Amino acid sequence: MQILLNSDPNTDGGHLMADHLEKVVQDAMARFAERVTRVEAHLSDSNSQAKSSDGDIHCTLEARLVGLDAIAVKDQASNAHQAIEGAVRKLKRAVGTALAKHDPRS
Repeated sequence: MQILLNSDPNTDGGHLMADHLEKVVQDAMARFAERVTRVEAHLSDSNSQAKSSDGDIHCTLEARLVGLDAIAVKDQASNAHQAIEGAVRKLKRAVGTALAKHDPRS
């Protein structure tokens, strides 16, 4: 599974953030690893360089699944780590639901 991080100039898109994203996504998506080819993350700061407040950092995750449409989820929080973790929880639930709907054993 390929994991990509895209960020705007006002959010931390460095190596440490990319490593954090990769660990969180790998851990959460481990049971779906054979069905997910790529996860793309987009981090952005809604207020750019203005005074920060709760919910300023937005994280959009898009998972590409083998044989199915891509799934996208969003979350927002006061910092990038929280936004990523919230989005990953939503993505795990969404991917599980999508795969269950297309499971031939159902």
